[in-house]
Amino acid sequence: MLNYWQNVGENARSASEKLRMADSGKKNQFLERLYEEILAHREEIKLENSKDLTNAKEQNFDVAFIDRLALDDTRIEAMANGVKEMILLPDPIGEISDIKVRPSGIQVGKMRMPLGVIAIIYESRPNVTIDAAALCLKSGNAAVLRGGSEAFHTNQYLATLLTIALEKAGLPKDSIQIINTTDRAIVDLMVTSPQYIDVVIPRGGKALVERINHQATVPVIKHLDGVCHTYVDSEADINKAYHVVDNAKTQRFAPCNTMETLLIHEGILKKFLPEMATILVEKGVELRTCEKALALLKAENIPAIIAAEEDWHAEYLAPILAVKVVKSMEEAITHINHYGSHHTDVILTENYSKAMHFLRAVDSACVMINASSRFCDGFEFGLGAEIGISTDKLHVRGPVGLEGLTSQKYIVLGHGEGRQ
Repeated sequence: MLNYWQNVGENARSASEKLRMADSGKKNQFLERLYEEILAHREEIKLENSKDLTNAKEQNFDVAFIDRLALDDTRIEAMANGVKEMILLPDPIGEISDIKVRPSGIQVGKMRMPLGVIAIIYESRPNVTIDAAALCLKSGNAAVLRGGSEAFHTNQYLATLLTIALEKAGLPKDSIQIINTTDRAIVDLMVTSPQYIDVVIPRGGKALVERINHQATVPVIKHLDGVCHTYVDSEADINKAYHVVDNAKTQRFAPCNTMETLLIHEGILKKFLPEMATILVEKGVELRTCEKALALLKAENIPAIIAAEEDWHAEYLAPILAVKVVKSMEEAITHINHYGSHHTDVILTENYSKAMHFLRAVDSACVMINASSRFCDGFEFGLGAEIGISTDKLHVRGPVGLEGLTSQKYIVLGHGEGRQ
């Protein structure tokens, strides 16, 4: 295992040195070839995927898990189109910015550069293989991908398509490597090899992310939980609030940017909560509320139960919503900063000063005014595809797209100057 990993790591490091100088034309040519290979081999992709689906069913994985694993014609086409759309995104590498002339005469600026070698460790969804490979390559990074054992056959076939596309574009074949063993020991080697890996990105359940974060001796880009809040202020537009809260919770229940806690200012409670609760309950949402909200809902014959302390910390990823009444915006901010996961938090208000204060006071990767938390997404933000969401503060925060897979170095343009 160690010899295999050393070979992978050395090849990745060597490829990253060449990719640093690859021009946009070659990178876009790779993406075009990859798009073509995916569509030309969709039947082979489905055949390999069927092997993984059979294994998953034999191991009694649940229906939702099997759905995430499955690739049909529609999903394969969407995967291919995502690659093609990336061609249109500007190449960030080599971009020079912030040029300033210093009193000495030198010009000081910054140039955007790849991170180097990115290791991505993920579960179940085989489309991540293509998304991650395309994002890393377009941003000039070599990639080492380790998918879950449940998608082994699919991922290994996708690896052959990636190699073909790299060779047709004239790029190093080791620019993208997919680990070909299901042995979990390889993950330990990947996250403790700073001589080969510059950053690790885990994509999967909380247990996977926690394990990697604890073991890694290289930087990790990650988020653990998505405990997202929406605060309805006393000066909120009530019709906007109905729509935004409904969308934030029920548009999809499972994503990490779905609202898990609703905070309501007591001044708008009687006007807002009964109708809002009715909308949510009719869509199958279970409400777990504070005592004040529960008393109001009981009086209106709307089903709800009392919230426990753990509900304020909970990422349900399910049709369950915690609801709390607050006396002020400051109380809402304190609750969010204490119980939240620093992912995405929202204020609904028509008061400009309150909105600006909320933006500054809430310590989250994404803070919104009068919009659904479901918008926290690379595609919605105009980044194209995303590699994930980061709730860390270094080096990137929020949706991680092409620019998030780069760093900057200082450059100096001189004219023969010497320091006095």
